[in-house]
Amino acid sequence: MKTETTFEAMKRAHRRRQITTSVVTHSFMILLSVIFLLPIFWMFSTAIKSRWDIFLWPPVLFPEVPQWVNFRDVFTRVPMFRFIGNTFYLIVLKTIGELLAVPLIAYGFARLKFPGKGIFFMLVISTMMIPLQTKLIPLYSMYVKAGMIDTYWPLILPAFSGTPFFIFLLIQYMKTMPRDLDDAAKIDGVGTFGILYRILLPLCIPALTIIVTYTFLWTWNEFLQPLIYLNSYEKFTIQMGLEMFKGIWSVEWNLLMAATLSTMTPVLVMYFFAQKHLIGGIASVGMKG
Repeated sequence: MKTETTFEAMKRAHRRRQITTSVVTHSFMILLSVIFLLPIFWMFSTAIKSRWDIFLWPPVLFPEVPQWVNFRDVFTRVPMFRFIGNTFYLIVLKTIGELLAVPLIAYGFARLKFPGKGIFFMLVISTMMIPLQTKLIPLYSMYVKAGMIDTYWPLILPAFSGTPFFIFLLIQYMKTMPRDLDDAAKIDGVGTFGILYRILLPLCIPALTIIVTYTFLWTWNEFLQPLIYLNSYEKFTIQMGLEMFKGIWSVEWNLLMAATLSTMTPVLVMYFFAQKHLIGGIASVGMKG
């Protein structure tokens, strides 16, 4: 009887420790969530304020009269829909370029043998260490001579030669696949390109999802290169459109925050649909690489 009482007391103590640990863990995670969401909440608060309410002291979290019209003004004062369309146009073409170039280059380095393979691989990887700003002047001179300034070609063409980071990522992923797959395919009469497109690429969906997602995010957030290469107003991208709410002497913070919130929506939708493959892909690349 005494043994049963002691056992029950130990179970209750264990249960109390589990509940306490769970409460502390969840409280900490909720606190972290609030801290990370605070900038977005403040952005939303600023987006529905008038210009005079933004700098009130003490600050007001919610204005008495929310200025929902700010979201309408964002799209009437600046052609944001056109800028969003231009950005999506670049995203589609750059994604096609990356998906055409990166698997071919990665396959060559991961599965084929040719003279100077190690030197070429080091050259490709070393380009990741060159800052973009140091390449802008020679690239701009080259595109001027080619007559490509104020066109989308300077933004699209590099994708068709593959981004070094994506090449490295896919090489590491392909190296983890057994070469028996290649040998079995060769016995069945499948050629080099058949092995790539019919055997290996269907197994590389997690890595390819990462490539598509990062191409989307980097193109959506890209500002410097469109600013350098594009001159015509009607060809501007979304990040250049956001800059139009900043003046020389002042910034229309309420409209800028409303525009920023509006342009975050496609990114959130993209992440919602890709999160399963994205998180799984990064984890699998990390484990296998």
